[in-house]
Amino acid sequence: MIPQALESVTWIKVEKPVFDLVGVVLSSLGLAFVCAVISFVLGLSLGAYFVARRRRQALSWAEEISLHLARPQSPRG
Repeated sequence: MIPQALESVTWIKVEKPVFDLVGVVLSSLGLAFVCAVISFVLGLSLGAYFVARRRRQALSWAEEISLHLARPQSPRG
């Protein structure tokens, strides 16, 4: 027998691919929104932590970084 006669070809109709630009834009905007919300929440909580920690310390921030160049006041009298 002839090998070519035994082969059969099956045709399947496939729709033309379509690029969904709206879906890509909306999904990227959604991802950017989620990242912005996460960074806002983390920044807010980290800022609140630093403020609370600073309030518990004895020295103020200005006293901590000061070079203490002012002369001490001598008692008069």
